[in-house]
Amino acid sequence: MPGPEQQVRPDRHAAGPTEGSADVIVVGAGPAGSTAAYHLARTGLDVLLLEKSAFPREKVCGDGLTPRTVKQLVDMGVDVSEEAGWLHNRGLRLISARRSLEFDWPELSAFPGYGLVRRRADFDELLARKAASAGARLVERANVAGPLTDERTGRIIGVGVKLGEERKPVEYRAPIVVAADGNSTRLSVAMKRHRRTDRAMGVAYRTYFTTPRHDDRYLEAWLDLRDPTDPARRLLPGYAWVFGMGDGTANVGLGVLDTEKTDLDWRDLLRRWCADLPPGYGYTPDAVTEPIRGSALPMGLNRQPHYADGLLLIGDAGGTVSPGTGEGIAYAMESGRYAAETIVQAHARRTDRGRELALRAYPQALHSAYAGYFALGRLAADVLGRPKLLGAAGAAGLGQQALLKVVFRLMVNLTEPNSKDALDRLLHLIGRVAPGR
Repeated sequence: MPGPEQQVRPDRHAAGPTEGSADVIVVGAGPAGSTAAYHLARTGLDVLLLEKSAFPREKVCGDGLTPRTVKQLVDMGVDVSEEAGWLHNRGLRLISARRSLEFDWPELSAFPGYGLVRRRADFDELLARKAASAGARLVERANVAGPLTDERTGRIIGVGVKLGEERKPVEYRAPIVVAADGNSTRLSVAMKRHRRTDRAMGVAYRTYFTTPRHDDRYLEAWLDLRDPTDPARRLLPGYAWVFGMGDGTANVGLGVLDTEKTDLDWRDLLRRWCADLPPGYGYTPDAVTEPIRGSALPMGLNRQPHYADGLLLIGDAGGTVSPGTGEGIAYAMESGRYAAETIVQAHARRTDRGRELALRAYPQALHSAYAGYFALGRLAADVLGRPKLLGAAGAAGLGQQALLKVVFRLMVNLTEPNSKDALDRLLHLIGRVAPGR
């Protein structure tokens, strides 16, 4: 890797397609990429943030944000007040067999006691512009065609791009590249980072409809998601949700955490599930405001190695979606921050060997942060895939608030090691010692 004295440092305040060199290239301006670009740029590094689309652009998501995401937004200096367009929520409502229990977000030293809702089209653009305001050079309509590699070492040294509507070929070069290009992550695949087939792959589908419950202050998760075409009405390994948007509509969708043994028409399943909602939700086919869209959920750190040959994988490109809940944005942003902190340390090293050693700390940071919790998530997903076991647990447990509290806290991964609450300490310890692979 070339040292700082060998790198071309273009004027970041006059970004343009001829400025082909940077300290770091980040491919993809979703939550992971924009977070990484923000934290890199604010340290003074020259960052190119490449986005294949033009903002605003749509992404499939539930639009509900837990306190883990709120923390990342606050750390980036984002105004998360309701006056700035965010809908605040108090917690999570768990529903099964038409019975429900509400759990408020815990008030912890590490995380705020509230969550947020915001549409992804708006959310992603806000983060990308925040990265640009910190000094990152955001280039939209920059479709990365593939990596540029050193013929001798195989190390990535940049990317080839088709730029703009005319798809003009352009090359951008940097000693470090960050893949934040989502589940398909063509850049990672081209660098021979393939998905681990022993990790579950989930799916999520969602739409919007008008509803009088649009300003509900609880995110709502329905745990008894079933295949309506199955005579036995067996439970599916996942859940459905209704998240009020505060604008007259709700985001309604379903997430299935392991699709290996299930082959269904997910759009039809969502339509059928919505049609069975209680009348107070106001759901009718005429109330739907957008078509059903879906996407894959790359879970459990399922693409590895997360660092090698100058390329770091973050967000969906690295499979950072929780295998227990399908939550992705919080872990995408956190992985982007971990990657940025690693790169900053590597850039300060004076030798190639020192820089490489620093970069190798990134997979270790991910493993330390997530391996235990994701292992628990894989166990939970396996339980969800065993209908008889889940049905028995649900029948026995939903009336027991203490048991559901454990389920809630495991789902949202909000714990505090030094809490006086015994459950807090126990869940934190389990998450740390659970065997990750």
